[in-house]
Amino acid sequence: MHLIDHKSVVKRMKSRLAMNIFSKSVFFAATMFALLILGVLLYRVFTQGFGYLDLQFLQSLPSRKPEQAGVYAALIGSIWLMGVVAPVSLLLGVGTAIYLEEYAKLNKMTAFIKVNISNLAGVPSIVFGLLGLTVFVRALALGTSVLAAGLTMSLLVLPIIIVASQEAIRAVPKELREASYGMGATKWQTIVRVVLPAAIPGILTGGILALSRAIGETAPLVVIGLPLFLAFLPNTLLDMITVLPMQIYNWTGRPQAEFHALAAAGIIVLLVLLIIMNSIAVLIRNKFQKRY
Repeated sequence: MHLIDHKSVVKRMKSRLAMNIFSKSVFFAATMFALLILGVLLYRVFTQGFGYLDLQFLQSLPSRKPEQAGVYAALIGSIWLMGVVAPVSLLLGVGTAIYLEEYAKLNKMTAFIKVNISNLAGVPSIVFGLLGLTVFVRALALGTSVLAAGLTMSLLVLPIIIVASQEAIRAVPKELREASYGMGATKWQTIVRVVLPAAIPGILTGGILALSRAIGETAPLVVIGLPLFLAFLPNTLLDMITVLPMQIYNWTGRPQAEFHALAAAGIIVLLVLLIIMNSIAVLIRNKFQKRY
C-alpha cells in the first residue's frame, strides 16, 4: 500500500497556490493596463471633440473651413457601405459555412479549404484592398463606387463570418438534427428550421465582430482610391462615396488644430454608430438565445 506523504503534498499545494496567485495578479494587471489605455484614449477623444459635436456638424458637408465642415457625407457613405457589406458578407459567409459543415464530404480538399479560410482571417487588410483594386475597380470597371467599396470590405470580413458560422453550426446538438429527421423532415428543412435558428446567436456574434471591423477599416479603402474629400451624397450603388474612417483620416492630416478636434468628433460619431449596430445585433441574438 502506497502511503501519502502529507508534507510533500502541502509543499506542492503551497507552490501551486503561489503560482495561481501570481498568474491571477499578472492577468489582472494586464487587464487593468488595457482598460487604463482605453480610458485615456476615450477621455482624449471626448474632451477634444465633444464641443464640436452638434446638429450643424452632423448635417454639414465637408469643407475646407473648419467652422463649416461636417460629417454628413461620410456618415451617409458609411451607411451605404454597410448596406452592401452586411447582406453580401452574411449571405456568402453563412452559405459557405452551411455547405462546408452540412454538405461537403470530409476529404483532404475540404480540410484544405477550411484551413485556408481560417488563414485568410489573419491576412492584413491592405491585401484585400489590392484584390479589390484589381478585380472590382479595374477588371469590372466599378471605379471608386459604393459597390466596389462594399464588395472589397465584404472580402475582408468574409473569412471571419465563415469561421464563426462554422463553429456555431458545429455546436448545435446532434439530438436536434436526429429529432428533426425522426419527424420526417428533409436535410434542407432540418437546416433551415432547426440548425440555423439554434446557431443564430453564434453566427450573429461573428457577424457583429466582422461588421464592426468593416466599418472602421481604412487601409483597403485607401488602396482602392476612395476620395478623402467628397462634398456630395451617393444616389446609386455606382456613385462615389467617402466614409467616416476616410474623413477622420483626412482631418487628422490637416495642420490646423480645429480639424484635429473635428476628427475627434468624427470618432465619437463612429463609436455611436458602432454601438447602435452592435445593440441591434445583440437584441436579435438574445431573442434567439431565449428560444434555444
